[in-house]
Amino acid sequence: MNMHLDIAPEVAKALAEGKPVVGLESTIISHGMPYPKNVETALRVEQAIRDAGAVPATIAIIGGRLKAGLSKEEIEHLGKAGRSVAKVSRRDLPVIVARKADGATTVATTMLIAHMAGIQVFATGGIGGVHRGAETTMDISADLEELAQTPVMVICAGAKAILDLNLTLEVLETKGVPVIGYGTDELPAFYTRESGLGVDARVDTPEELAAIFRAQRDMELKGGMLVTNPIPQEFAMDKTVIDAAIEQALKEANEQGVHGKDTTPFLLARVVELTGGDSLESNIQLVLNNARLAAKTAAALAEQN
Repeated sequence: MNMHLDIAPEVAKALAEGKPVVGLESTIISHGMPYPKNVETALRVEQAIRDAGAVPATIAIIGGRLKAGLSKEEIEHLGKAGRSVAKVSRRDLPVIVARKADGATTVATTMLIAHMAGIQVFATGGIGGVHRGAETTMDISADLEELAQTPVMVICAGAKAILDLNLTLEVLETKGVPVIGYGTDELPAFYTRESGLGVDARVDTPEELAAIFRAQRDMELKGGMLVTNPIPQEFAMDKTVIDAAIEQALKEANEQGVHGKDTTPFLLARVVELTGGDSLESNIQLVLNNARLAAKTAAALAEQN
């Protein structure tokens, strides 16, 4: 085991016994939602995973230690500290660990730590991807590179709608990452169920998702797998409303010179404001939906192992 990694006792026991475990990111706690909604949501997501028969493992860095599984107190700490906690991607890990600092993990870093711990399934809201205007800025999330090299199944509601979804799919295709639609032939667009873009394959049961991931592992293919699970219809937003909010947020980000790792938190927070909080509730519901599917898939994978 990695010398910098701590696996929570409940998570370690489940892994040792071959029971289903689902990894969860922590950036959504510190940078994705305001306190106390962030803590309430994190605990609700963990409970949804338990209710579906799996063990949750929220992943973060506390005092320079890589953590696979957090206590309620640690989740509360991250929620209260908010954006004062570093947002940590792969490149930031050596500095954060050496300085014994706290860090909230992005999709990329959560995948990396999950793999270190032996966790195969990870649920999140939406992945990062190719930002709009990337042909000049080269702003492409490290999440895509991590998906290309780390063997973890990531279950999400698509790439975040603030991104260039078409170019994000192109990069995933180039990197050889399978993009699977759960119950859909179309890539969901985070707040909405449609994007007009196709996926590589449609799957309708957690058991088939597990079988496909198992086949990928048996063939020792490099990289992970992206499962896109549409937001439930009753919580989906009107496409016209959300597109208008995103365009306004992008315009303001450009005017204020927001760039790099600050871009996504800024845009998501501004979209929440512009939609009167509706996008925050949609975000919460899609994360819960992804967590439930991840738990069922992890259970199916445990059955097949």
